[in-house]
Order: sequence, then structure tokens, then C-alpha cells
Amino acid sequence: MKPVKVVVSGYIGFDNFGDESILEVLLDNLKQQGCSITVISSNPQKTALLHGVKSCKTFSLINILFNLIHTDILISGGGSLLQDKTSLKSLFYYLFIILCAKLFHKKVIIFAQGIGPINNQFAQWLTKFVLKKCDLHSVRDEKSLFLLRGWGIDAMLQSDPVFNLDIPNYLPQNKLGIQLRSWKHLTSDFLDVLADEIANKFPNHEVLIFSFQDTQDYKLCKEFQTKLTLRKPQIKTEIIQNNYPHNLIENFKNLEYLIAMRFHACLLAIKFGIKTLAINYDEKVEKLAKESGIPCINLDEEDKLDKKIQEMKTLNESALLEFAQSQQFNFSKINNLINAVNDPIRHK
Repeated sequence: MKPVKVVVSGYIGFDNFGDESILEVLLDNLKQQGCSITVISSNPQKTALLHGVKSCKTFSLINILFNLIHTDILISGGGSLLQDKTSLKSLFYYLFIILCAKLFHKKVIIFAQGIGPINNQFAQWLTKFVLKKCDLHSVRDEKSLFLLRGWGIDAMLQSDPVFNLDIPNYLPQNKLGIQLRSWKHLTSDFLDVLADEIANKFPNHEVLIFSFQDTQDYKLCKEFQTKLTLRKPQIKTEIIQNNYPHNLIENFKNLEYLIAMRFHACLLAIKFGIKTLAINYDEKVEKLAKESGIPCINLDEEDKLDKKIQEMKTLNESALLEFAQSQQFNFSKINNLINAVNDPIRHK
């Protein structure tokens, strides 16, 4: 039996921890199914090296079309690909790839996506038109589920695939993690109060400052490191850059506490059972905090940092681990579709 050929399309090769971790979980499953895999990536050499797959360049149209013609399945996702808040151009790019796959009569799986917002009327019509032609839809939030069902599209609500990520054993040490990202509502006042709280409440902890996507986070991490050392010159700090996802994961395993903005930083900490305080910059972070029971602070609530840090310190590790275990992504329908490709009766 020939291996099923799969092309993966997503926000890949941009050194974003969340997207690269989602890709790793997806590829692990596809390899278990014996698939032959090609990943569309902005950095195909690095993607091929990291994951042991074939890869082609994001804007190499001829190579992309060649691979789509010769594939059995296109998987589009995960993350928030189909929205025009970031860029209308990127939305059309991902829809173009899906539409080409369907024109070549290929199966298409929408994988763990957040759909919307899509404000442009033509873009909204085109997204609805294209998604209706796809074979399997899984989304990661209720808003996306209701949007697709409103369009008459049957979709599954699934947890984030990073809940399935393999991680090393948790070996907590006297370390505090800080994960920040550039954001328009993140003020210098908030960072000043946060630095004060850390200097006062964690005087003997080593502070690891995590850059989850260096192009967006690293400059801010350096700024915050300076604020900390000005307050307490003897405090030990280190910036952990995202050279590759496992570098971040290896450093997470030694954290006693984490204060984090990014969704996947909070998620990864919960998987380890790390006592975590979420900084709310997006509703997905707030939702994860509420469901998992970790405290959450808004960016205009720096006066509440003292109270929220105390709440973080009282969290129960076992409860966090139990929640994480309950959130596993279910690949059964994806695997059924893959298996059906090699079954001439089911694939008819």
C-alpha cells in the first residue's frame, strides 16, 4: 500500500513557538499513519531539518502547485489563518492554496483553526465559498464553530493540538519565568510595576525571560531585563530565545512559576503543572485562564499584580495537570480520512 501524500499549509517557518509546536504535533500523527509529508514553509531548509520532512517555499508558486497536484490531502492550519485582522493578503493566500487543492480534486482538512474576524465582505463570501468545499473542519474556539455552523458547515470543536505535545519530566528549581510580547496596550507603567513586584517577591529566584517569537518579543525582553537589573542589580536573569521550540521547552521544565502573555506559553506551563499568572492581551488567553483555573490580569490592572501573584502561588499543580490531560486533541476523524484514501471503496 502506497503512503498517503499530505501537503501541510500554515504559518510555518516564522519561528513562532505556538505554530511550530502545532506543526510538530500534527507531523507526529501523520508519521504514525505512514504518510509522505511536504510542508509549505517560509524557511524550508530549517523546517526540513527540524522535522525530517520535505518542504517547499511559501511563495514558490510552481513548487506549491506541483506538490498539490501530486498530493492526496491538503491540511490547512492550525492557528488563525483565515482572518483579515492581520492581513487581507494572507487570508487570500491561504484560501488560494485551499481552492487550488480542491480544483485538483484533493481532500482538504481545515485543522485546528480559529476562523475570523473577516470584515471585508468579498473576503467573507470567498472564505465561506471555499470552506464549504473542504472535507473536514476542526476549529479551536466556539466563535469559529458558531460562524461555520451559521454558514451551514459542519465543524468539530477541538482543543489546541499543543496539549498533545510531548514534554520532558517536570523538575522545578528556584526559577521564575517571564514571557512578554509586544502589544499596543502593554504600557511602561505595567512593566515598571511588574518589575517592582518581581524584585520584591522573588528576590532569590533566577528569572528566565522568554522570547517566543524573536522578531516580536526579543526587544521587549531586553527592555524588561534592564528594568529588573536596575531595581536589583544582583538578580540573576537570562533571556531565552526561540532558536527552536525544544530549547524553550527544556527551560520551562525547571520553572517554579510563570507570568506570561502568550496563549501557548500559558498552555505549556499548564501541561507541566507550573503555577502560572496569565496576562490578558487576547480573549483566548482569558478563556484558557478561566477554564484552567489560573489567575489572569488585564493590562490596565497593574494595581492588582500583588493580589494576582499571591493567587498564582496558591495554585494546585495536580489540578493543572488534570485539566491539561482532559484537553487532548482527537485525531481519529483525520486519521479515518487518511485511511480512506487508500481504501478504494471508502474513497469513492
